[in-house]
Amino acid sequence: MSDEQEIRTLIENWVTAVHAGDLKTVLADHAPDLVMFDVPPPYDGVRGLEAYRATWPGFFEWQRSGASFELVSLDVTAGSDVGFAFALLRCGTPDDNPDQRLRLTIGLRKIDDRWTVTHEHHSFPHEDADTTEVGAVLDKWGEDTASGDLDALMEPIAEDVVSYEIDGNYSGKPAVREVCAAGLKSSSNPITFTIPNPTIESAGNLAVAWSIDHITADGTETRPRATRVFRKTPTGWQMIHQHLSYPAS
Repeated sequence: MSDEQEIRTLIENWVTAVHAGDLKTVLADHAPDLVMFDVPPPYDGVRGLEAYRATWPGFFEWQRSGASFELVSLDVTAGSDVGFAFALLRCGTPDDNPDQRLRLTIGLRKIDDRWTVTHEHHSFPHEDADTTEVGAVLDKWGEDTASGDLDALMEPIAEDVVSYEIDGNYSGKPAVREVCAAGLKSSSNPITFTIPNPTIESAGNLAVAWSIDHITADGTETRPRATRVFRKTPTGWQMIHQHLSYPAS
């Protein structure tokens, strides 16, 4: 059996043991000085085999509620005495996202001619991943405004967008494109557009962001209030509504 196959078999047996609540097999092939970065605290990780052992009873109890724990993919790389593997596992309950993916990275050393786990890192994608993606859209608008790239500015705009602009209301992507084009042409110098510290909330395929925008054109800075609504599509987040205003003087 090759080193890669030995490691693969070790991990497959570990996954089966976790799902079955077989603590003895879960602990097998793990080093006494193991370090695990797990989904729950502690932040500094679980250190040592006894601390690792103590993490499992609660998880086994959760497993007995009907949770899944099965490999979806597994990639293994082995050197002469060091190896690593990364995997995705289906890990969730029927009532709470049964297809949820657990991310797993395992580091191994060959000790006494036997592969031994020295490190595990378990994680789920962060719940704020969607808000990070929307934040990236807002940040890129600043870059595209500075470069005057109208096509790039329009990429995350939905065809059915409705935008309440400072000077009027506009429906549809072509109308909003005309507004953006006019704005880029209104300054003889590159326009600076930033959205510092936006608040972003998301749920499902919708997200809302609100902020005080900072816009500088020809040396004059304005700070309109902005609320933007995004819809998640197969190609990414698209803005479906925008509302800009200044306080009444």
